[in-house]
Amino acid sequence: MIDLSIFLFGLVVGSFVNVCIYRLPRNESIVFPSSHCPACKTPVKPWHNIPIVSFLLLLGKCHSCKGKIHWKYPLVELLHGIGFLFILRQFGPSYETAVYLPLFSALIAIIFIDLSHQIIPDVITLPGMIIGVLAGSTILPSGFLNSVIGLFLGGGIFYLVAVLSLKLLKKEGMGGGDIKLIAMIGAFLGWQGVLLTIFLASLSGTIIGILMIIFRGKNRADLIPFGPYLAFGALTSLFWGNGIFSWYLSLGRV
Repeated sequence: MIDLSIFLFGLVVGSFVNVCIYRLPRNESIVFPSSHCPACKTPVKPWHNIPIVSFLLLLGKCHSCKGKIHWKYPLVELLHGIGFLFILRQFGPSYETAVYLPLFSALIAIIFIDLSHQIIPDVITLPGMIIGVLAGSTILPSGFLNSVIGLFLGGGIFYLVAVLSLKLLKKEGMGGGDIKLIAMIGAFLGWQGVLLTIFLASLSGTIIGILMIIFRGKNRADLIPFGPYLAFGALTSLFWGNGIFSWYLSLGRV
């Protein structure tokens, strides 16, 4: 029952995160007006707003105008259901879980916003830095000092990359949104977690970038948002960071 409850709770939160993903880049209120069809503006009835179920029953179309409902809506809801369940299984019914659930939602929102609009809203990352340090000081095992070091280390590395890119390459190498995002991640995960996040994000970004050049005709000048890779790296560090560090340290003992 606990697993089912957290899964259903995740679906509901995912539905709200969908509202944030759509409205935050447009500087719209996430509270008013109520959910409505982006095409015809018709308010969505409560029974047409049941996570995943309504999408399936409506065959992915608006009940009023029959316009297509994007597949990302049920995907975000499903990711939240599975992600929340995974966090509960990983950390148990604990204060850590209470912190990592909203962090997960923030990272999922950032992935989809950055992919669609190439921006990372400050309204997510700036409060996230503060919450991360407060959580590190009180709830998370990392502790206050580790959290602060993670914040400044992550943000400092990316800020240095941005400055050097402008001076040496005469182009922007790292956006301000990415700098604030990695600082937020460092506040939650500490200095070890933020370094692992940067490594995993760079590795996955390089692999995907090469594949896009080969199969989609992209080139190095094309803009590829880095936020999703950072979010991927952060979630990987959150769930499997200890195992990755243990494996890496064990290599020296072989």
